Amino acid sequence: MFASCVPPLLVRLFTTLCALVLLITLGLGSELRVRVRLADGLITEEILEADSERDAISLEFKQGDGALITFVADFKQNVKIFRALILGELERGQNQYQALCFLSRLNHNEIIPSESMARLRQKNPLAIRLAEERRGLEQLTMSTAVNLSRAGQLSSHVYNVCSEAREAIYTSQEDAKHWLDKGAEGSVFEILPQTEDVPGLQPCRVTTDLWQPCLCVYSLRLEWYPCLLKFCRSRDTTGKGAPYRCGIKSCSKGYQFTYYVPQKQLCLWDEET
Repeated sequence: MFASCVPPLLVRLFTTLCALVLLITLGLGSELRVRVRLADGLITEEILEADSERDAISLEFKQGDGALITFVADFKQNVKIFRALILGELERGQNQYQALCFLSRLNHNEIIPSESMARLRQKNPLAIRLAEERRGLEQLTMSTAVNLSRAGQLSSHVYNVCSEAREAIYTSQEDAKHWLDKGAEGSVFEILPQTEDVPGLQPCRVTTDLWQPCLCVYSLRLEWYPCLLKFCRSRDTTGKGAPYRCGIKSCSKGYQFTYYVPQKQLCLWDEET
């Protein structure tokens, strides 16, 4: 599969997040902007949007290397979508942008519900946030390609989010099997070549020939996102306690995706230093 390249875009410059004091209000606002510090020390702005009707949340930010990361949580179909628009290395023959998409199952309690996200507000929009909990790195082997034209069987959001990455949409064999068991058609998926299928297939970081197939690694980190609701207790006139929502817990989590590319030229960021 060839990673597709995006034509010049007017890319929104929004970036990763860290912990803040948030209030859950009765408003129906669906967008939250948070300033966060990335691992490389740069400050960026992240935009979180909630769509209660479609029961989905999106998060978007720009990394220090210029890549635009978009994350979508589809609660209706329990699917996570990661999209990366990566700046190309023009001097090495790449186009201006390269697009990747990764799909995986959304597990229970990974992120707060869309209705709760839509009600979040922050007291100090200028504050730089840090996540309260730094969760471990999740390593995913994305050994299956996804057919964009049929990916709506997995999530109605895939086509809009991943259209630029038409030839570079990936998932794991385990998740593909799960969706097949749930009724997805076999034409949605294509198993990519594995180490045993391609003699001499190596990680891209040690492959010197730009036109050789290899196993690419792409990593990203969501520096701040609301992972859990917090509950406080109030007491009525009789002294009985009653729980109520009083905020959120923020988390940071890293992801590492490994997948097959037909040529090292599509994975220039994954090199030995």
